[in-house]
Amino acid sequence: MTTATSETLTLNKSETKKAPKSLWRHAFHTIVSDKLACVSLVIVAVYFLVAILTFLGVLAADWNVEVGSAYAAPSMDNIFGTDFLGRSVFLKTIKGTETAVAIGLATAAIALIIGTTLGAVAGYFGGIVDEVIVWFYTTFSAIPFIMLLVSIAFIMGKGTSTVFISLGITSWVGLCRVVRGEVMKHKDREYTHAATAIGAGHTRKIFKHILPNISHVLIINFSLTFESAIKAEVILSYLGLGVQGRPSWGTMIDDSKLELARGVWWQLGAATFAMFVIVLAFNILGDALRDALDPKLKGK
Repeated sequence: MTTATSETLTLNKSETKKAPKSLWRHAFHTIVSDKLACVSLVIVAVYFLVAILTFLGVLAADWNVEVGSAYAAPSMDNIFGTDFLGRSVFLKTIKGTETAVAIGLATAAIALIIGTTLGAVAGYFGGIVDEVIVWFYTTFSAIPFIMLLVSIAFIMGKGTSTVFISLGITSWVGLCRVVRGEVMKHKDREYTHAATAIGAGHTRKIFKHILPNISHVLIINFSLTFESAIKAEVILSYLGLGVQGRPSWGTMIDDSKLELARGVWWQLGAATFAMFVIVLAFNILGDALRDALDPKLKGK
């Protein structure tokens, strides 16, 4: 009796070890085992921490204070030198992190809401609803991105909220296409039919059953939209339609276009370096998330 019990326990343990990992557990182990992805995750976390501390006034609260002469070169006192008003470029770069993170989060959130909603509705209901939504985003995407972005910014005027909205409502088309295709596949799966059998409505099936099963797609697209928004803000700022009344990496790069003729490169260098690091980290992290969360690559 004891021998049989021990053999049963041993068999159960071996079966447990061979049991397939869940998607999220597999993703966690994949990212943790990737040293480059871990470093990128730490870098992104540091940027977010700096943005939060800046927002709370713990860091760079006195970025607007004159700390030296105009266009002072980088030194031990001012690591990135000063701008034309004698303000610390280093503090402006730190304050710009708050702006960049806010723009990335707001843009990705707006694009996520619009793209997921329209894509889910089109893919689930099909028919005339699908045709109308496909026609809408096809027409929308036919307009050049820069022209559409600048047009919306001109209509709404300058300001941070304009940057949020203009970038958000021009960044959802790609996600909408992906979500539509995924929902079309998942609406005919067994678990969706089971939900129908127990009386679940359309809204419950979409938001309670289908969307959680394609959440990996949403997370990956969120990370890609985040870093794309940071780069797009530079374009708006260069055209004079970006953030107003506060530092951003885009406005710093825009200011430096006249400074380069005077040999003043440090404001351009600081903003470019700060943007380069977070965009590179998000690209690496996005690739790692795709490899970890895509079920097709699981176990590869």
